[in-house]
Amino acid sequence: MDGQLAVIGLGSIGSMALWQASRSSGSVVGFEAQSPGHARSAVGGDTRLFRMLYRGTPSYYPILERSRRLWAELEADSGQHVLTRCGGLSIGTVDGPYLPHLLDTTRINGADHEILSREQMAERYPQHNLRPDDHAVFDPHAGALRTDRAVTAAVAAAQANGATVLTNTPIDDIRETDDGVVVTSGDNSWTFEKVIVSSGGWSRRLMPAYLKAVTETRRIFLSWFVARDASEFSPDRFPIFIRISGDRSMYGAPSVDGVTVKATLDGRGAPTPQADTVPRDLTADEIAETTETVTEFLPGLFPNIVRSDAFPDLFTADKHSLLGPLRENSRIYCATGFSGAGFKMASGFGEIAAGEALGTRTFEGLDFVRPQRFRTAHALQGQDAAADAPGGRQHAS
Repeated sequence: MDGQLAVIGLGSIGSMALWQASRSSGSVVGFEAQSPGHARSAVGGDTRLFRMLYRGTPSYYPILERSRRLWAELEADSGQHVLTRCGGLSIGTVDGPYLPHLLDTTRINGADHEILSREQMAERYPQHNLRPDDHAVFDPHAGALRTDRAVTAAVAAAQANGATVLTNTPIDDIRETDDGVVVTSGDNSWTFEKVIVSSGGWSRRLMPAYLKAVTETRRIFLSWFVARDASEFSPDRFPIFIRISGDRSMYGAPSVDGVTVKATLDGRGAPTPQADTVPRDLTADEIAETTETVTEFLPGLFPNIVRSDAFPDLFTADKHSLLGPLRENSRIYCATGFSGAGFKMASGFGEIAAGEALGTRTFEGLDFVRPQRFRTAHALQGQDAAADAPGGRQHAS
């Protein structure tokens, strides 16, 4: 054996899994195709939203609670400022498809929140130009996560605990045997007791057939604008936000550089054939819709995109992640498919993946993210034979 556990892909989830695994095992190796926090992964784009208020699926709330504590632990371990605690706004039509459902889930979970009328919003957060039938819900525990800092801090903390990190080492194949898992990169190979696959948009090529059938790599684009008065969009005056008003939707974060503000169309991920070839430039239609939305929603921003970029992420058919072994007693553990919404819970999901893969802890109530939910459907369609090799060995290539 070359180690107890390998983590393939040190992005949002993999970096956290490596950090958590290194706390309880002295034999952990992380593989990264480029370098941790590189600008072409789903980590790119400076910030991601952290929020405790979530629409649908109340089972996410305990993971969010744990993630909030773990972000603080990572800051303490690394000395890095990772989470800017500025609060968050969910804005939408009073009787629309967004806020009523968000409030239903919030009340089930008992999460702290404050409902703000249109008039209260105008007084406290005049940066937002609300429609007559809009109001908002304030999340006091929300904030902006610094993605590159979080990932590099977690990897550095893991290395300080004794973990080995191999950069510029893309994995070509993983193969489960009776004794372990063989990991191959070019002419080199290693054998581990367990492996976590957490390579985001690059994960499909390492998956069995039943998961390839229900996943796709999608392109997520981001955009930034210059503020007319940057002080109005600083973290102490401008919380993160998600807004769904009628036919328009957008999310964003306060300025972290004192000049630009992230404001991006929500839910516009489009399929892309390969994670390595995601088109980085916005299309004319994307530019037009983004600038029109900013012009209406945030008049304090100059309606000209000054920076944009695009990144890959892996989406599942039901938009819930893949967290768990490929099948019962498998040595290969999936921690991927977070469908553009995983970073806020990356520290919590990383802890779950590390604990379960190492066999030190199990977690209940996670059936909605287990890969087995798709395996069962695949078997019912009579296609399961393609997913298993003779003799019961699982190949993830």
